Amino acid sequence: MSRNAAAERAIREYIRDLRVRGNKLKKIDTKAYNQLGYPVGFGLSLALLFAVVVQVMSGKGSDFLKGFGLVYLLAVTAYFIAGQADVKAMGIGYAAWVITLGLMISNTVGTPTWAKPAIQVEFYIKTGLVLLGAEILFGKILIIGIPGIFVAWVVTPIVLVVTYWFGQTVLKIESKSLNMTLSADMSVCGVSAAIATASVCGASKEELTLAVGISLIFTSIMMVILPNIILALDMNHVLGGAWMGGTIDSTGAVAAAGAFLGEKALYVAATIKMIQNILIGVIALAVAWYWAKHVDRSNAGQQVSAMEIWRRFPKFIIGFLGASIVFSLLYHALGDDMGTVMVSHGAIDGWSKIFRGWFFCLAFVSIGLSTDFKMLSRHLAGGKPVILYVCGQSFNLLLTLLTAYLMFFVVFPNITARI
Repeated sequence: MSRNAAAERAIREYIRDLRVRGNKLKKIDTKAYNQLGYPVGFGLSLALLFAVVVQVMSGKGSDFLKGFGLVYLLAVTAYFIAGQADVKAMGIGYAAWVITLGLMISNTVGTPTWAKPAIQVEFYIKTGLVLLGAEILFGKILIIGIPGIFVAWVVTPIVLVVTYWFGQTVLKIESKSLNMTLSADMSVCGVSAAIATASVCGASKEELTLAVGISLIFTSIMMVILPNIILALDMNHVLGGAWMGGTIDSTGAVAAAGAFLGEKALYVAATIKMIQNILIGVIALAVAWYWAKHVDRSNAGQQVSAMEIWRRFPKFIIGFLGASIVFSLLYHALGDDMGTVMVSHGAIDGWSKIFRGWFFCLAFVSIGLSTDFKMLSRHLAGGKPVILYVCGQSFNLLLTLLTAYLMFFVVFPNITARI
């Protein structure tokens, strides 16, 4: 009995000691400097890193630093709100909160002039997408590549040709260059495709601005509506990701919409958008040839230089593929077991996903802060360009959804099961 009593006392003392230690750890974890130190230190590191890059690119690193504080503060606020237990239970991620915060500022008090140099949507999102390439091992790109190519490389040119024909024969749009710029914008990848196409078909700045304005409005709408439609229909996230990746114009908006649904939808949507983005150079060359031969016959001998196509080509795709190849080779060299530990759980889960999440969040802040509905509403005043975009995008949505379903669930269901 004495031994049992002694054992019971020892157990009680051990449990009490564990509780004391746990309380001490809780007190340490809740100290202000531990709570504030990470976001402040991380923010300063990002600010300095980005400022150096901006200084090299444009010589405006100091202007960037002045505005980065507001952008970063909104990102931290969104992460804080999204991290609350009740908000998590509602399924509302940081992307929704951060875009909402940005829109509230830009469409009420207005985005401060001093903050605008730090509003770098493409810079943040493309940096994050390069890191996303590290997370998507090349083997997975090959897995999704076969049905993804059908969704991106078959649907895209069909939508481009049909919408251009519709604009010319049905709507009778006078400006062929505006018609083509809008068609390329909605069928390929938004602003980048519009700029590349406008440059080779001689579209005016006003036509390019109109095309981009309409695209921004409908992209903002689609990036919110499509994920909710997919959730309401309980659609498979592979199918939903393919649908969004092939139809939402902006790469950043695709990432935002995918983030609403989850990692699988984000992976499929971003990968298909990457595959689709590769067509920018091909489409520009094809449009240049068509314009020289059939539209602007006075310049039938005009040629588009390879340097111009290279300048317009979205170079982050190279970074995306490069990161994927490097990490894929490293994974293969280490073997499955060590590769999973060192690459998947170490490099990818340990830092790539964390940094990518922050870069995306900063991009979403910039989208919100740079979207002025009053300014863009001028582009919504009736007219043939709006009708063309609505009809063309509706056709794009239907054809992409049908093709994605056939490719991922009828023709290649075994590939879908491995994603």
